[in-house]
Amino acid sequence: MTAEAITTSDVEAGRRRLRVSTCGPPEQPAIVWLHGSGPGVSALSNWEHLMPRFASSYFSVAPDILGFGDSEHPDPAPVGMLEYTQERAESVIALLDALGIERAHLVGNSMGGMIALTVALSAPERVDRLVLMGSGGAPVPPTPDLISMVTFYDDPSVEAMAALLPRFVYDPALFQGRLQEIATDRLARASRPDVRRSHLATFDPAGAPVRFGQEQLATVQHQVLVLHGREDRMLPVACGYYLAENLPNAALHVLPHTGHWIQIEQADRFVDQCTLFLGEGQR
Repeated sequence: MTAEAITTSDVEAGRRRLRVSTCGPPEQPAIVWLHGSGPGVSALSNWEHLMPRFASSYFSVAPDILGFGDSEHPDPAPVGMLEYTQERAESVIALLDALGIERAHLVGNSMGGMIALTVALSAPERVDRLVLMGSGGAPVPPTPDLISMVTFYDDPSVEAMAALLPRFVYDPALFQGRLQEIATDRLARASRPDVRRSHLATFDPAGAPVRFGQEQLATVQHQVLVLHGREDRMLPVACGYYLAENLPNAALHVLPHTGHWIQIEQADRFVDQCTLFLGEGQR
């Protein structure tokens, strides 16, 4: 097996079971990759094309976040984004314990960024550097495109999935004529009862949202790279500016002609930015 190979297994992370994909030698500095939300999402759908590119320098750990993919789906589930984010952050810390990782870089996309910040706030000693990509958590009203993702299960279908996916990107040509195929595959995962239940619990309006206040962010002393697509239709670029302005040690990079999926639309630039930023911490 080569260092670039991805292996996947179930890990007992405290009281929860997580499906975890890893890549690279375990003795290297660890990166934990935290994907975003959305019907049918999984760790590998976000990170599979990127993890081997870091294998020469890092041990990549990409869990299906609690309540997504093939990880455990709590039943009953936490109610609302705030309660579920806190439990998801606890499961990430438990995963570090289970894998014997003392400290790790956290790379969080969208909801994964909120989880990464929650880990940094609750267990700062377990976190090295943070990369927040299209992250939520700013006091910004939801966009119509985000609402369309949240309410997907009001009328789930291949057609609805094919209409939703282009909202994540700047240029729908990215799908290269495979939109229907990708939508069909993703709907199959999204149609599982446990996946549906977890999605509805996450976005239950009876729960509280995640909103990081200025005083709260000011306590995060980690070095942070904030990446945001200028044309992000899910979480507008104002979210990135808010986080960068209020995290004491944050740098902001806004990518033009880019939507919510920076890691897919701008993969090479994403790798370059992360390699430079994370590498500074190893000097």
